[in-house]
Amino acid sequence: MEPSSLLRHMRRELDAFRDCLDGDLAAPVEHCGDWTLLDLTEHLGGSNLWATAAVTEGHGDYEPAAAPRERAALIRWFGEASQALYAALDTDPSTPAWTFHPPHTVGFWQRRRCMEALVHRWDAERALGISQPLDAVLAGEGVAEVFDTMAPRQIARGRTQPPQAALRLEATDTGASWTYGPGTPVAVLTARAESLLLLLWGRMPLDGGGFAWHGDEQAGRRILKGPLTP
Repeated sequence: MEPSSLLRHMRRELDAFRDCLDGDLAAPVEHCGDWTLLDLTEHLGGSNLWATAAVTEGHGDYEPAAAPRERAALIRWFGEASQALYAALDTDPSTPAWTFHPPHTVGFWQRRRCMEALVHRWDAERALGISQPLDAVLAGEGVAEVFDTMAPRQIARGRTQPPQAALRLEATDTGASWTYGPGTPVAVLTARAESLLLLLWGRMPLDGGGFAWHGDEQAGRRILKGPLTP
């Protein structure tokens, strides 16, 4: 996706997350361990500040201060963190920056922070009982990021093994497709782009409906077991 499009989406997703802060901050977040919505807010806002420092200061050692616990102060803090991120990323995507995986450019963070906001907006809304769809094209960009960035990083950090065969994912709503692993795919998994992204990030079970297999399903399931994301 174009950097300008990613930045627009990121702003929209962070604004939607901020709207959730009017809800129950003690609400549990289903797929984030024992976190509450307040904890998730501290994570997203703090990691936005961390990414900002990666661009503006050129390192990954930034440690954000604890987020405020009072609602009004928390909302201000989150908005300021979001604004700092916008300002840092609103530049040429080829600008050098510290990153935890190639490419070492601002463009890496434009996509990464957009995807982080997208998934955690979904987390926050789900914690409050809200069901809003993910943009299908943006979700597809997130699937691509899992395969070209997150899964290779998992392998590099010794958290999973390289795939021994290839799996193909196909989005039924956009027509996009992605292949992960070497050789000819042993299986194909089809679903909407949103479902594929949520599956890869551990937010949706494979047996939850909406997924269709073609080829060697068991081999495909082994490839997906990974874990492909942190």
